[in-house]
Amino acid sequence: MHADPEPTYSRPVETKVKAMTLTAYLSGVAGMAVLQVVSADPSLISWLPDWVEAIVLPLVPTALAAVAGFKARHTPRPDLPSAQR
Repeated sequence: MHADPEPTYSRPVETKVKAMTLTAYLSGVAGMAVLQVVSADPSLISWLPDWVEAIVLPLVPTALAAVAGFKARHTPRPDLPSAQR
């Protein structure tokens, strides 16, 4: 007649979060490699105003991570009650 104690749920990391994290990391590393190459030849990006470079360069890994998270499948949680899924 006693109620069961609160169930414990494991909290796996969702596939979406893994995809976004990995993509942000890899695109950041790739971006740093490109910046190393560009630093030897600044004429490749010199046509951009400095303020545009500062805005656009961080947006590339952010945009790639957002696309990866959007495309990745949601991790199902069948262990949760239907009200919490």
